[in-house]
Amino acid sequence: MIDILVHIALALGLPPLLLGVIGKTKAAFAGRVGAPFLQPYYDLARLFRKGVVLSDTTSWIFRAGPAVTLAATLCAGLLIPLGRHAAPISFDGDLVLFAYLFALGRFFTTIAALDTGSSFEGMGAAREVSFACLAEPTLFFALITLTRLSGTLSLTPMLNHLDLSVWLGTGAALILMLTGLFVVLLAENSRIPFDDPNTHLELTMIHEVMVLDHSGPYFGCILYGAALKLFLLGALFVNVALPFSTGSSLADWLVFVVGMLALSIAVGVVESVMARLRLIRVPQLLVAALILTAFSLVLVVR
Repeated sequence: MIDILVHIALALGLPPLLLGVIGKTKAAFAGRVGAPFLQPYYDLARLFRKGVVLSDTTSWIFRAGPAVTLAATLCAGLLIPLGRHAAPISFDGDLVLFAYLFALGRFFTTIAALDTGSSFEGMGAAREVSFACLAEPTLFFALITLTRLSGTLSLTPMLNHLDLSVWLGTGAALILMLTGLFVVLLAENSRIPFDDPNTHLELTMIHEVMVLDHSGPYFGCILYGAALKLFLLGALFVNVALPFSTGSSLADWLVFVVGMLALSIAVGVVESVMARLRLIRVPQLLVAALILTAFSLVLVVR
């Protein structure tokens, strides 16, 4: 019971901190002090205190988009184990539900953007769906690889099955899979080089352009949902990258939190290094991730 409460507390409270760590890392690379680590929390509190401005051309779809997206992401958070602890909800085939809860959120974000009738937001929606066509197969190849290694279709026993002996036997396949997962993490969370959450430049906007008409609590739900999605995909990455248990529940939680913070620093470093990657190269990066995860599956099947 205590582990479930800690799981929920971390899933609800830690995601904005990851954004703060990424921002601080990027600021350090740019030679700036940067915003405080807790700045994302202040931004969310400010947005939830504001009012909402709605366009006359929008329908209930526009208002439902942020709520459904956040609800789907919160449900996904109950399926993924954190560290070496079991998820609150676990059943055979939950990995499929985990992946398609993200797809459900993307679908409602996309149609909410299209509901505004803006060609600008429609352009971002088209780009988002195009990237998803490459990111989703990559995620499924990674999950199938883990299924092959563990012999189960449930995320908790699948990820808890990993240990140092599995890494020693299939380390090459896991490294390829982790590389593909890291690229998917960047793409699914609209991070550089796929998108820039802080830009308003038309040529590089994807996710941000889809939410330009949202304001107040609606926009706060979108930002919090995006942070939570980063946390959940990062948890999947950390569970594979740190496949060991200390034997102590508290120590396992600490290892997981440190791993998530280290992943956030890695994302900030990658964004600082790859900021100048040309947009035309971005789909090629996703294709490369797809090929890497496919090869990881081939290595564990043969």
